[in-house]
Amino acid sequence: MARQRTAEPEASACCGSAISTGLTDDDAAPLAAGFAALADPVRLRLLSIIASQPHSGVCVCDLVAPVGRSQPTVSHHLRVLREAGLIEGERRGTWVWYRVVPAQLAALGAVLR
Repeated sequence: MARQRTAEPEASACCGSAISTGLTDDDAAPLAAGFAALADPVRLRLLSIIASQPHSGVCVCDLVAPVGRSQPTVSHHLRVLREAGLIEGERRGTWVWYRVVPAQLAALGAVLR
């Protein structure tokens, strides 16, 4: 005798509303840019160094030696971090001082929770 299959419950009946609380495309795009910027080890190190000095910021002149890259390479990586909204720079005389953008870092962290 063949056994009859019972109707399977709809996904919404067992899974709650977790699916409907996901990010929108508009919310995901800037966050994805931030995560993409952090996918490079040099940029992740630079962000870590800059984040270690949240009040004073870090002079670009102090970022070359710790990451062991040339000044043009460091400038390139800083530009990527800046365009992703993770850091911002302020010119002080000849040098640019960088600091993190706390709201953007918090947004990235919130997605990971």
